[in-house]
Amino acid sequence: MAQGRGSATLGLALDGLLAVCLLLGAADIAKAATNNVEWSFNVDGWFRGQSFHAETSTVMFNYDPSVHNVMAVDAGGYYGYRPSGTVYSSGNDHIMLGPGTNYFICSLNGHCGMGMKMAVTAS
Repeated sequence: MAQGRGSATLGLALDGLLAVCLLLGAADIAKAATNNVEWSFNVDGWFRGQSFHAETSTVMFNYDPSVHNVMAVDAGGYYGYRPSGTVYSSGNDHIMLGPGTNYFICSLNGHCGMGMKMAVTAS
């Protein structure tokens, strides 16, 4: 009889463990998100209060491609307003965030120097 009760307790413990694993998996799915950005001047603060997860968070840049683009740059390109990186120009660009700080600028017509840039940190 004690054996049956122990088996039931073990079964409940395993059920509880399974529920926790499912919740953690759901949390990982919730972390995977697409974050929409209306790409324009002085957009750098749009992400305040949000958290981003490397390799699961995507930023979707929406803009008019006839007057802007998005360029993924390194810190030097971001702070020095130097266009030197991967250029996106569809007007609807989906970019997966990597670990650490991800830097983006508009490389057209001095737009970066006028505030069209963004740095997003993903953990």
